[in-house]
Amino acid sequence: MSTAITQRSASAPERGPRALAETTADETAAQDGRPDPLRFLVSYNASNLTKVVTELGRATGAYWIDAVQRIAKPGDAARRSLLWLSAMADRREPTWHLPNEVALSTPFALLRDFTEARHRDDDVVPTLVLPPQAGHSSTVIDYSPQQSQLAMIRAAGLTRLYALDWRPATTATKHVTITDYLDVIDRSIRRMGGKANLVGDCQGGWLATIYAALHPDRVNTLTLAGAPIDFHAGDSVIAASTRLMAGTMGMAPYKALVAAGGGNMPGSAVLSNFISIQPQSEISRQLQLLENIDDPTHVERYRVFEDWFKYTQDIPGAFYLWLVENLFWRNRLIRGRLTVGGRRVDMAAIDCPLLLLAGSTDHITPAPQLFAAAEQVGTPPADITYRTASAGHLGLFMGRDALRHDWPVLMETVYSHSVPGTRRASAGTGGAGRAARRRSSVAAVADPRDTPRVPAP
Repeated sequence: MSTAITQRSASAPERGPRALAETTADETAAQDGRPDPLRFLVSYNASNLTKVVTELGRATGAYWIDAVQRIAKPGDAARRSLLWLSAMADRREPTWHLPNEVALSTPFALLRDFTEARHRDDDVVPTLVLPPQAGHSSTVIDYSPQQSQLAMIRAAGLTRLYALDWRPATTATKHVTITDYLDVIDRSIRRMGGKANLVGDCQGGWLATIYAALHPDRVNTLTLAGAPIDFHAGDSVIAASTRLMAGTMGMAPYKALVAAGGGNMPGSAVLSNFISIQPQSEISRQLQLLENIDDPTHVERYRVFEDWFKYTQDIPGAFYLWLVENLFWRNRLIRGRLTVGGRRVDMAAIDCPLLLLAGSTDHITPAPQLFAAAEQVGTPPADITYRTASAGHLGLFMGRDALRHDWPVLMETVYSHSVPGTRRASAGTGGAGRAARRRSSVAAVADPRDTPRVPAP
């Protein structure tokens, strides 16, 4: 079950960026007591190998049992194999499902307006969602008609709803920088009225945090889901591999990848990296497809996920190299040493309500990487919400369990800070309103019971 903590203890460490001297990755590891990155990676990969062997054994046993049961139909195995290969090869470009209009267009990002015509004059602070940006389409926040983070947010009463859509990098946009991304967020919020609730998923979360620190007057509430803020906290294979590689070879390997991509980070390379982190998920997904190839519901759920996961897009090279060096390697955001456009990113400047959603099985962004944000911001403890969902990384953004049980609770809190007089409403009226919005937002997402699940990273 999900857990929530809405206030820190009085003994929590003092907030505010810590002025630390620059150190190498190895020195940092020694100081914080974490295991050697190489040792951690060896142990992690050995564990993964065991899981891969276990899954292959399970699938092989299931295959032979099924083959014996179908022995009277010798042509059936060939038919199923052809269907399996066809389903794996049938990829389509992911799409947005909710109607929207493009309110702002740049070569590297689009501002999409999901506000329905009847709600354009609603007296509610607008909400801007920043999707993940890791070589995949931004449509993960509107994953399917049955699993849409945007539909859930809108049903929670945050009816003036917008999202940024990160466009695939091209030769023309390979030099786009962090300042360009922050500028498009600022232009979007100005177009929305000058102040907004920011919701940042994964990479969109640290981007939202940087923006909020530089422009605290434009952020009404800040919600972060699966977002790395302290990039070196917790047991993270991404952090360990970056510290090991950059600590020994600097930025050379990453620059070589970008050079091979013509100045951009190839989305296919990012995908390969994600698959290598948990290869058992990829193997399990394909083998379960074979086992359930005659189940149209399972095949359709498989297709929807694969369309999003395997349809990759490149990342601007300059932006990618900046984030690897400054965030993943140097960890400058949490340490108070990050500068953007000549300005220091001071997280203590963030004083708006802060909502943090982590996944209990998130191997991409362990909970400590996210929850570390609470110790750096200037938000009063009573306005900081921690919540842990029973989900992995992607499940935080598109999983039906998280969308039905965790996001409605968080967005109800955001709503309470977004409508005049909401917090002053009487217990009876306010309670009834909250219950109605909660029911509406839960109903916006299909019930996950008795539905096939597709293994995802």
